[in-house]
Amino acid sequence: MPKPYPREFRDDVVRVARNRDAGVTIEEIAADFGVHPMTVSKRMRNADVDDGVKPGTTTNESAEVRALRRRVKLLEQENEVLKRAAAYLSQANLPKMIYPLVRELAADGIPVAVTCRVLGLARQPYYRWLAAPVTDTELAQAYRANALFNAHRDDPEFGYRFLVDEARAAGEPMAERTAWRICSQAGWWSVFGKQRGRTKKPGPPVHDDLVRRVFSADAPNVLWLTDITEHRTAEGKLYLCAIKDVYSNRIVGYSIDSRMKSRLAVRAINNAVARRGSVAGCILHSDRGSQFRSRKFVHALARHAMVGSMGRVASAGDNAAMESFFALLQKNVLDRRSWPTREELRIAIVTWIERTYHRRRRQIGLGRLTPIEYETIMTPPASQAA
Repeated sequence: MPKPYPREFRDDVVRVARNRDAGVTIEEIAADFGVHPMTVSKRMRNADVDDGVKPGTTTNESAEVRALRRRVKLLEQENEVLKRAAAYLSQANLPKMIYPLVRELAADGIPVAVTCRVLGLARQPYYRWLAAPVTDTELAQAYRANALFNAHRDDPEFGYRFLVDEARAAGEPMAERTAWRICSQAGWWSVFGKQRGRTKKPGPPVHDDLVRRVFSADAPNVLWLTDITEHRTAEGKLYLCAIKDVYSNRIVGYSIDSRMKSRLAVRAINNAVARRGSVAGCILHSDRGSQFRSRKFVHALARHAMVGSMGRVASAGDNAAMESFFALLQKNVLDRRSWPTREELRIAIVTWIERTYHRRRRQIGLGRLTPIEYETIMTPPASQAA
């Protein structure tokens, strides 16, 4: 079953179709974007309902109904957790841990995530307890920590080296490094010791440079490039994050927004993956902008089983193939005239990418084929992207 197009892509198709020139048909718009004409017509009808032009159930109303149903189900589950927890905690001879209740609720169909959120528990410790309620390592660690704590309580002026001797005398031998780790985690320091504090050091780059200016690939979804560009309008700046497949120079995903946040880059990845399908192992190369170093972006790469790569600081040549695309966009769209609104610039950018760059602009590096023609001819039908 084919995957649905990204929401941002569908909205762009409707924008272009609504603002098409006289004489341009829906079929031509559909051909430019590589979708079926019925899909464009359906999206336009849905957009008319959402805008109040035609009667019907809007997309937001349908989404609200689904969200309310999910919320009702979640509230029922949370209520069941609270009732069971109240009965569990009122028992005599109460056990020391509440994890058995989480296990019982999970067996009755209540998700562990819901139970842990209601009871204020962390899931990872629960799963570790479920696999091994008490491990030999944890037991030995507890005995050692207890011996060190007793020694520190009796003699607060002792440092960890002296505490080791006391623990050994109490029957819990351990290395000094082990004692230092336990004392460091618990904050058991000598009252005469130096004040402990944490110093922040800059961390290493998020990803290594796996490309090293070799911008070539022998198959689709092997090497992608990404970057962010901006342009001014009378309303303010508009930002574009685009992702290009080096194999065919096709822009496989993009996202456009009025703010340059990490979500802009994350949406571009999600849109690209939605259109290309399985991209496990694909390298995504970028510069060292904060958006590409954010935790949201790194988590998005891991979620799609992709591999990150980054060029050096202040070295445009490390991402030259992506910079060349933005140079074309700058010359053919951004600098052609002034743009009064972000909406007009967005439509112009999307139209140029999907109609001109993908389907009309022939490239020497592709044997004077367009990116769409190159993928169609050179890629086996079974692996072609939508």
